[in-house]
Amino acid sequence: MKIIQIKADQFFERLKNNGVSMWDLFRNMIDGEEKQLLFLDKDEKIIAEYILPKTVEELDDDLETFKKTISSKVNLN
Repeated sequence: MKIIQIKADQFFERLKNNGVSMWDLFRNMIDGEEKQLLFLDKDEKIIAEYILPKTVEELDDDLETFKKTISSKVNLN
């Protein structure tokens, strides 16, 4: 499995500045090989990780799970 390290602050700032969805970017990274995405803070400590699946269908399932989880924890109204 390929490991990709991502500096979280820069990553999310670029997404915001370019108007790109994280999930759309992940979708473009899918090539049939699982990847471990490690999100690092400014001190290069791991703050989150995500296993990018092999297929778009699996990614869509992850997105739905994420939406359900986040909506149960955050009041979006």
